[in-house]
Amino acid sequence: MKKVALTLLLGTSIFSFAQKANVTNKEGSEYRFEQLVHLDATPVESQGWTGTCWSFSALSFFETELDRMGKEMPTLSEMYIVYQAYLGKAEKYFRTDGNTNFDEGGAFHDIPWVIRKFGVVPKEAFTGLNYGSERHNHSEMVALLKGAMDGVMKARDHVDDRNPMTSSWKKALRGILNAYLGEVPEDVTEFKFKVEGKEYNPISYRDELGLNMDDYVSITSFSNHPYYEKCQLAIADNWVWGSSYNVPLADLWAAAEYALKEGYSFAWGADVSEKYFSFRSGLAIVPKDKETIYVEGKDNKNFSDAGADKKASCFLKPGEELEITQELRQAAYDGKETTDDHGMHAVGLFKDQNDTKYLLIKNSWGTTSNDCDGYFYASEAYFKYKTINIYLHKDAISKDMKKKLNIQ
Repeated sequence: MKKVALTLLLGTSIFSFAQKANVTNKEGSEYRFEQLVHLDATPVESQGWTGTCWSFSALSFFETELDRMGKEMPTLSEMYIVYQAYLGKAEKYFRTDGNTNFDEGGAFHDIPWVIRKFGVVPKEAFTGLNYGSERHNHSEMVALLKGAMDGVMKARDHVDDRNPMTSSWKKALRGILNAYLGEVPEDVTEFKFKVEGKEYNPISYRDELGLNMDDYVSITSFSNHPYYEKCQLAIADNWVWGSSYNVPLADLWAAAEYALKEGYSFAWGADVSEKYFSFRSGLAIVPKDKETIYVEGKDNKNFSDAGADKKASCFLKPGEELEITQELRQAAYDGKETTDDHGMHAVGLFKDQNDTKYLLIKNSWGTTSNDCDGYFYASEAYFKYKTINIYLHKDAISKDMKKKLNIQ
C-alpha cells in the first residue's frame, strides 16, 4: 500500500503576452496578434527527454476542462498515465505477436483508456521521477522495457505444451516501471493519497473530479476514409485502436474555431517536423516560399524540445501562406510528409494585422526556449495542412455537425 500526503496546488498559467494590446511572437517581430479567445490553462511544463507529449497535452486539456466545468484546476500526473499505458501497450504487443508499437509514443485515446481502467492521480502523488533527477528522461527505462519485451517475444517463440508462457513477464515489466517512475500497486485502490485532507485512491479521485470519458471524441480529416463516419487513424501510436470521426477539411477547421469560441479548448495532434514550424520563433505557418528558411541543427527524435534553429523573414513579418486544400493535405499525408509527431493543447484564437487566424498552442517544452512563455501561434493554414486529429468534448461540436456525425 502506498500512502502520499499532499496539498493540491491550484491556479492557472496567465500567458503574459496574451494580455497585452500588441501581442507578438518574438522580440523584433512585426507580427501583431489580436486576441479573439483565450482560455485558462495550468502552467506550461517540460516533458523532458521523453516521448510523452500525448500525456502532457491531453492532461493539460482535461485540467482546462475541469476549469470549464467550474471546478478547481488540479495538475494531474502525466507519468501515472504513462505507467499504466506501458502495461497496456505491452499486453497488446504480446497478443499481436509484436505487430503493434511498443515505444514512448502514444495518442489522445490512451488517456481515457487509462482513466477508465485505472483512474487518475494528482502530480504531487506521483511525479514519475524515481531515478534521482528533476527532469524527465526515459532513455534508460525505455531501453530496459524494450529489451524485456524482446526477451518475452523470443521466449514466446519456444512455447509448447511442456513449456507454456507464464504471466511473470508482466510482473517483471511492472518492476522496471516501479524502479524508474515509482511504485504503483497492481490493485490501484491500494494507492492512497490525500488531497486537502481527504484520502483518495486513483479510482475515487477520478470519480471526485467528475470527468466522463464517454463525453470526449476525436475528429480528423483524410479523404482515404468516408466523411461523417468513424475511422481508425493508421498511425503507430494508436495502439489502443481508438476511433476518430472523419470530416472534410473545412469542417475540421470550423470545429476547432467553434469550440474555442464556445469556451472549449482541445488537444491537438500534429506534424511539427517541418522547417516552417519554429517553436523558437513562436510560430507554425506555411509560407508560400519555403526555400528562404535556413535551418541550423536538427530536431531530436522525440520532438521534446525547441529543436533546430530556423531563420527566415517569414518568422518576423506576416506574408502570404500556401492555400491548403483537401487534396494538398491528403497528398502530404499519403507521401509521408505529414507525420504523427506531437501532441499539444489549443487554448486560444487570435488574428494578425492581415486578419489571418491563429490558434494559441500550449506546448510541453518548458518556458525558456521562446519569447512566448512556452506557447506558440499556429496559423489556420498550418492547422489545415498538418493536423492529425483534435480531441475535444462532444458539446464543443456544433448542432449541425453533431447531426452529421450522429453524436447524441
